[in-house]
Amino acid sequence: MFLSVREMELSTLRFEESFSPGEIDYLDTKLWQASPLQVSGSAELVPDTEAEVRICGHLRVRMEAECDRCLELASFPIDFGFDLFYEPAASYAEGEEVEIDPGETEIGFYEGDGLVLEEVLREQVLLALPMQRVCREGCRGICPVCGQNRNLAACGCQLKLFDDRWVALRNL
Repeated sequence: MFLSVREMELSTLRFEESFSPGEIDYLDTKLWQASPLQVSGSAELVPDTEAEVRICGHLRVRMEAECDRCLELASFPIDFGFDLFYEPAASYAEGEEVEIDPGETEIGFYEGDGLVLEEVLREQVLLALPMQRVCREGCRGICPVCGQNRNLAACGCQLKLFDDRWVALRNL
């Protein structure tokens, strides 16, 4: 869905959309959308600015990814509201150094005549996911010796730590 600045000049754009798995490309081969992404909200021009856009809404989706520790499937329900601001990228000259205050670090930029809602949603979903994607807090991961998933069975392998800095002294 395209959020046109020209349409926002006339009135606030309201949206209520559902995106099936596969409609939004998350650019990550180990991440899947497991349920439809439900989003509702509005997009409007901020008064007394040069085409600054405010997008408010709420999204709900369940994402799945491989667990970073054991490689089993992990589920991540995402359900949150967002309030975003975007400025036209043309408002800053290319290559120009601009000092920004801490409040401006949360402003995004758009090019052209508006924003694509799917791109905004992809960014918000990726930001909502944890940095380390684990299936559960107590995940024991994969044994580095034999490769057994330690959540399913104890393998009994002993990890021998070897510090080769002292080898020369053992030979004396």
